[in-house]
This record gives sequence, structure tokens and C-alpha cells, in this order.
Amino acid sequence: MEENITLNKRPKIIAGPCSAESFDQLLTTARALKKLGIETIRAGVWKPRTRPNSFEGIGVKALEWIEKIEQELDVTFTIEVATAAHVEQALKHNIDNLWIGARTTVNPFIVQEIADALKGTSTKVRVKNPVNPDLALWLGSIERVINAGISEVGAIHRGFSSFRKSKYRNEPVWQIPIELRRHMPEMELICDPSHIGGSRSMIFDISQKALDMGYDGLMIESHIDPDNALSDAKQQITPYKLKEIIDSLTIRRHTSDDLHFKTKLEELRDKIDSIDHDLIETLSSRMKIIQLIGEYKRDNNVTIFQLERWKEIIRTRPQWAKSLDLTPEYIEELYKIIHEESLKTQTEILNNKPEKSNIN
Repeated sequence: MEENITLNKRPKIIAGPCSAESFDQLLTTARALKKLGIETIRAGVWKPRTRPNSFEGIGVKALEWIEKIEQELDVTFTIEVATAAHVEQALKHNIDNLWIGARTTVNPFIVQEIADALKGTSTKVRVKNPVNPDLALWLGSIERVINAGISEVGAIHRGFSSFRKSKYRNEPVWQIPIELRRHMPEMELICDPSHIGGSRSMIFDISQKALDMGYDGLMIESHIDPDNALSDAKQQITPYKLKEIIDSLTIRRHTSDDLHFKTKLEELRDKIDSIDHDLIETLSSRMKIIQLIGEYKRDNNVTIFQLERWKEIIRTRPQWAKSLDLTPEYIEELYKIIHEESLKTQTEILNNKPEKSNIN
């Protein structure tokens, strides 16, 4: 059974402008979001821009605005902190709902300083994934905050930088947040479709994908006048558009109590297990041949990497996949992993020459 999200039954929605630009802009946006039933408002106070001479946030003055608006509208604001000094200023203005940004998560020293500044407080903290796809770094940052005694800790998936051309501003690399959830199953996981997509046109699809994968909520940038926003204008939406998206999203149950569903699901999973066993045996057989090739190259003093052979594989395998109704891009990525392991195996063989016999 599928249900449209209503204002009373939906995942957690955090929304608000990329940056707090003026008191009126922040108040008007917050009022509109409060009418939608959204009670946690995001707002950028300090903006860590990639290059200087661009809008870098209002700073401490915006904290004064936030404190007034929280009291007037009975809402909670959440802001990004990038230094221990930011934490101190936020707490001074009674803002105790914070997130650590992607650029900060990459630096364990700064994260530790922030964690130390949070000790002894009841602050709620969410940690965004690091800029680069590094699960260990993300886990480490979360653990530093938990070790500081913070009981309410969550994670925000905002995507990862990539060297390759992509339709996304930040590649989602969904497998990493999935692995995060495997390590920390009770951790609140929020998706930030605004930063993943980088375009307001992509927010709905990314949000729906996140909900389909069981995320606990969404953080979406919303501005009363997004086209004239001082930062990230292309990825912000009006509160009216946000309501339209929320009303169009579908939320699915994590499971079903229907006996027929459970029986059929187990039957299909048994088939998957059998196929996976065969698949792993096939990969093992392939690797044994790779080992023989490595030995043959070693004995004939030939380089491991053969460009023409790799070009042939990367051309033909996706073609074979397409004829079998598989996505060529999926197979290409799969063979990149297989090829990487093949090169690693052959390298080990070349660097470990067989011992010469002492028999005369």
C-alpha cells in the first residue's frame, strides 16, 4: 500500500534558506514554512564559499535574528557550525540545533575542536558527509561528536564531489549512506536533495529516491524569493513549491505483515541467494584465469596493463549488457571494479617471482 505524505504523517522535513540574508527575508520565509507544519528551519549564518569575494553569510547578526524569530514563531532553527567559535556563538544565542558541514567533516582536528566545545550541552547535532566519498571519515566525525557526550546525533547525506561530469552537483553515491546505516542502524539519516542535485528541478526525484530507500527525512533549501537569493539560487524553491513537492511524495512502509507477501519475498530471496552463489563461483573461476595470465606475463616480462584489451572489455561488456536489458553504465562500473582487482592480483604475482629450485 502506498500513501501520499500529509502534513500530519510524513518524514521529518527541515527547510529554509541557504543563507540568512535579512531579518525580513528570514521571518517571511519562516512564517510560510511554519504554515506548512515545518517546525525545524535551516539557515546559513556562516557560508564557507569555495572562493573569496562572494557572499559568506551575515555572521553573528543573523544569530540575533534567529533568536527573535524562534521566540515569535515557536520554531527551531538549525545552523551550520564550522569552528568551535561558531558553536560558542550559537549557544550564546540559545541555538542548540546544529550541523557540521561537508567541508568541516573532512578535517578530524576541527571536528574534534567542535566536539570539545559541545561537551556538557544538550545540543542536537547532525553531521554532513565529507566532500569526498570516504565512509570512514564520515563515521569518524560522527563518533567524535558521540564521544563528546552528545546524545542526539544524526547524519545528513548531501552527496560527494566527483572529477567526472555528472548531472548532479554532488554525486549521491547511495552505497555510502547505505553502509553508514549498516554500521549505525539507529542513526537518523536525512537526505539533502538541494545540494545533491544543485537544481530545483531535481529535488522531487532525489527526495523520492531517498524516501524509497528508507531515509528518515529531508533537508530542502527554501527561500521566499529564490531567484534573487544571495547564494545557491538555482537549487532553492519557494515554500509554495515545497508544499507541492511534499504533497506529491509517496511514503512506503518498511515492511508488510501480509503472510503472502512475506512468503513470496522469501521465495524470491532464496533464488537471489542461489544466483549470487553461482555468481561468486564464476568470479572465482575468472580470477584463477587472471592469475594464470599474470604468471604468463611475468614469465615473459610483459606489462600488466594492456590498453587495447581494456578498451575492448569496456566496449563489449556494456554492449552485451544492453542486449540482456541491463544498464550499460552499471556493467561498466562493475567491470572497473573487476579490472582494478585483476590489476592488483597480477601486480602481486609480478612482484613475487617463484623461487628457483636448488636441485642440480
